[in-house]
Amino acid sequence: MKTSELLNSVLDELNNLKALNIHSIDVQNLTTFTSYMIVASGTSSRHVFSIADNLVQKMKAGKVAPCVLQGDSDAEWVLVDLGEIVVHIMQPRTREYYNLEQLWSEANQIPKTKLACA
Repeated sequence: MKTSELLNSVLDELNNLKALNIHSIDVQNLTTFTSYMIVASGTSSRHVFSIADNLVQKMKAGKVAPCVLQGDSDAEWVLVDLGEIVVHIMQPRTREYYNLEQLWSEANQIPKTKLACA
């Protein structure tokens, strides 16, 4: 699967799983460990974990094996590493505290309309 197809598939799944405030960040020119980061929120620890777990299951069913699934015991922040795409799913207060969008502000924020056409 091409990276753009995987990106759109992940974004579709996050929308289907009712993730909130989904942001895609193109980090290809800033780092070598991944091409895109996606940051999304869940409403509770159960929702955050459920989004991550279901995303992993959907990707495995589509023959995309996550390299790493990790998070804290309270599911404040769960990370799904799909190689070319790293997905951060957080509770809102954790997301506000770490502010990954600001940390990666030099990266290109990908407009949602552009992704739909990719």
